[in-house]
Amino acid sequence: MSFESRLAEFLPPEACLTSAETMRPYECDALTAYHQVPRVVVVPHTREQVEKVVKLCTEFAIPVVCRGAGTGLSGGALPLDGGCLMSLARFNRILDIDTENRTATVEPGVRNLAISEAVADLGLYYAPDPSSQIACSIGGNVAENSGGVHSLKYGLTVNNVLELKILTMDGEWLTIGGRALDSAGLDLLAVMHGSEGLLGVIMEVTVKLLPKPELARVLLASFDSVEQAGLAVADIIGAGIVPGGLEMMDKLAIEVAEAFAGAGYPLDAAAILLCEVDGNEAEVAAQVERVDAVLRQAGASDIRLSENEQQRMRFWAGRKAAFPAFGRIAADYFCMDGTIPRKHLARVLESISALSVEFNLPIANVFHAGDGNLHPLIGFDANDDDELRRAELVGSRILSLCVEVGGTVTGEHGVGVEKLNEMCVQFSSEELTQMHALKTAFDPRELLNPGKAVPTLHRCAEFGAMHVHQGQLPHAELERF
Repeated sequence: MSFESRLAEFLPPEACLTSAETMRPYECDALTAYHQVPRVVVVPHTREQVEKVVKLCTEFAIPVVCRGAGTGLSGGALPLDGGCLMSLARFNRILDIDTENRTATVEPGVRNLAISEAVADLGLYYAPDPSSQIACSIGGNVAENSGGVHSLKYGLTVNNVLELKILTMDGEWLTIGGRALDSAGLDLLAVMHGSEGLLGVIMEVTVKLLPKPELARVLLASFDSVEQAGLAVADIIGAGIVPGGLEMMDKLAIEVAEAFAGAGYPLDAAAILLCEVDGNEAEVAAQVERVDAVLRQAGASDIRLSENEQQRMRFWAGRKAAFPAFGRIAADYFCMDGTIPRKHLARVLESISALSVEFNLPIANVFHAGDGNLHPLIGFDANDDDELRRAELVGSRILSLCVEVGGTVTGEHGVGVEKLNEMCVQFSSEELTQMHALKTAFDPRELLNPGKAVPTLHRCAEFGAMHVHQGQLPHAELERF
C-alpha cells in the first residue's frame, strides 16, 4: 500500500490533503519568497494520530515538517518536496491553569495571546509577546525561542517555559524539564528551545505566569538622527536601568506604522525610542524621572509620556504593526533578525543605511534595541528576479556584519532556510559537526525538518568558495570547512 493509503486508514479525508489546491495554503510560512508544495499535508486531531503519522513517516523514510500558525519569518516551516507537512493547529486547548504555582499547561497550537487572555481576570499574564502574538502559536514560539518587545526584562520563551512533552521520530514520548525550579541532568529544556523542529514534535508546553505589574508607562522619545537614538539605548542600559521594553524605529518605519496604526508617532523624527517602565506607582515615577533625564542628556528633541493605559497600548500597537505596515510600500520584504552588542548599534545602523542606497532597496529599521536584536525590513518584489537577488545579498551582508561586530545571525526568528549560509560565517566546522551530532542523537535517520537550521559542511564549503571567488571572503575562511 502507498504512504497516502496508509494515512487514510486512520485519518479522516479532511485531515489528509493531497491535491495541489488544498495544500497550497501550506506552501510557505511568513517568509513568502520561498515556497514548495509537499507530497501530503496532514492535520491530525489526536495524539494517537500524531504518533501514527510519525511512525508511518519513519517506516516510509519520508521527511516530516511540523507547522504551527505559519507566522515564522525564516522558512522553518517551509515544506519539503516529497515530504509530509504536519499541521498541529488542531491542538489548541489550554489543558490546565495552576494559580498557586502560576503555571499554564497548553497544547502547541494555542495562540500566544490566548494564554494571557485566559488568565487576565486572575491578575496574571504570559510575558513573551512577539509582534505576531495575536496569531502565533506556543509550539512555534518554543521551536524558534521567540521574544517580543518585553523580552529585555522578562526574557525569551526559554526563560518562561518549565516543561515540554515531545514525541521523537522513534515514537517515544519524552518529558523534558519539570514543574520545579530546577531538575536533574542535562538542560535539555534549553536545547529544545530554538531547535526549529529538528529534534522532536512538541506536543505540550507548561509555561510560567507572572502577576501583572501594578502600573506601566511608556516614554516616547524623538531624535534627529538614528545614531543619536542608538547611543541613547546604550546610555539607558549603562545607567543601570532595566526597562520593561526598549524599542527603536527609524523614520521609514515610523511613517508606515503611523499610516497603518495611527499610534500618534511624530512624523518629523528621524528615529524614536519606546521605553516602558513598570512596577508600583512609586517605582514607576522614579524610573520615569531617571529615563527622562538620560534621554534628554542623549539629545532627545521631544519626549512624550503615556497618560493612560489606552495611550500606552496605542504606542505599542504602532510598533507591533510595523511588519505588516511595511506592505504599504513593498510587495514583499525580508525581516532580518541579527543581534549585536548594543555599543555597535550606531555603526551597524549607519552601514544598513549605506546598503539601502547601494542596492537601491528600501530598508526600515524596527527592533528590540534594549537587547540589540535588529529587525531591518528589506523591501523588494519577489516577482522581479533581480530585486529578489539584491534583497538576498543585502540580507546576507547585514547578518555577516552582525557576526563581524561580535553578534549572531538570529535573535528570535530562527535560521530556517533563510540564514543557512550565514551560519557558515558564524560557526566553524567543528561547531556545526557537534550540532549535527545532537540532531542525530534525537533523530538518527534525520527525518525531522532536514535541511533547515544547521548547514552541512559541504554547503559551507560551497558558500565560502563562491565568496572567495567574488572577493568577499579571504582564502583563510575556506580552511574552516
